[in-house]
Amino acid sequence: MRKHQILTIGECMVEMAPRQDEAYNRNFAGDSFNTAWYLRQLLPGDDQVGYCSAVGTDGISNAMLAFMQAAGISTHAVRRIPNRTVGLYMIELANGERSFSYWRGESAAKLLAEDRTFLSEAVAGQDLVLFSGITLAILSETHRQQLLNVLGEARARGTTIAFDPNMRLRLWPDQQTMCRAVSDAAKLADIVLPSFDEDGPNYQDASPQATIERYIAGGAKCVVVKNGPDRIHAFSEEEGHVVFDPVPVDAVVDTTAAGDSFNAGFLAARLTGSAMVEALAKGASVSAQVIKSRGALVAIEG
Repeated sequence: MRKHQILTIGECMVEMAPRQDEAYNRNFAGDSFNTAWYLRQLLPGDDQVGYCSAVGTDGISNAMLAFMQAAGISTHAVRRIPNRTVGLYMIELANGERSFSYWRGESAAKLLAEDRTFLSEAVAGQDLVLFSGITLAILSETHRQQLLNVLGEARARGTTIAFDPNMRLRLWPDQQTMCRAVSDAAKLADIVLPSFDEDGPNYQDASPQATIERYIAGGAKCVVVKNGPDRIHAFSEEEGHVVFDPVPVDAVVDTTAAGDSFNAGFLAARLTGSAMVEALAKGASVSAQVIKSRGALVAIEG
């Protein structure tokens, strides 16, 4: 089996995760980075997993890059921007469900699509590129369009584009702007990985099947609708409509990165030749392991 080159695009942040003693651990995480981190664990060692973003030139930016590199993630596509730093978020937990507080005013990642040449070179030759609605939300409208243009060109050259809508209204000026941007991005994607608890309310989708049909009508070749602990619905051009019922998780500790880790399990399985139902099972298995522990990045088995 040939080696793969995978790139995820977005913002990695400093994560302050609560401990049982009510203190906090400092980690590094962020939706698209979390997926890269889990992909690195799941894929063969000769596959390359890279991250595309921007960081500052300060000490915490250096620590973040060192963390990525130690995890085996390539940082060739991370720009260094003077007088900028990295964002920070704090997790609060209530019965396993998480809420977040963010500080990202001087985040360098907000400029990740500023340099079109750098961005084009970063995605050149990649087999799979993943980005998210959060990636879009932190960018200016001009930079957002520049990112989509570059990804459209990459897709035309044969790169598979994967997109997680990851809809966070607090990052957008209004719901209409968010939904329009997510729809525009999904039209460039081969694989769309929405969550029904987000897409349903925002697009008035009556069912996961309606979510699938909407994205397929926009041009996607494969759609996987995550639905928390409930049945997963998926569609691909090759296999049609497939459903999978995840094994219930009894003791949910922290749902941070549940969807990000599912994405990694699913994509890793598809990249290594698994059928749709096997890939859904892999995604669900990885996610189930993650939500049993605190924080976004958790060592997994298999």
